[in-house]
Amino acid sequence: MTRGPFSGMEVVKVMVNGGIYEWVRTNGDHAILRWEPPDDHDTDARTVPVPLHDEVSTGTLHDIARQAGAKDFDEFCDWIERNR
Repeated sequence: MTRGPFSGMEVVKVMVNGGIYEWVRTNGDHAILRWEPPDDHDTDARTVPVPLHDEVSTGTLHDIARQAGAKDFDEFCDWIERNR
């Protein structure tokens, strides 16, 4: 699937509006997102920095997906594309 580049704000918007992550602070030009696991999950909280650039590179998008716990990068990108 061909998809256009994503801006940092598009990625943040989808992750926050999806109800999964909370934008807890901004550090320089990065939004710092956090996910707190439910009590019944045996996993740690996740913190994901997202650069607020006009275009997020593919490598950086891979890092964001990995830190967010996405198992499939293409599915992660499809989710961003559908909801931006």
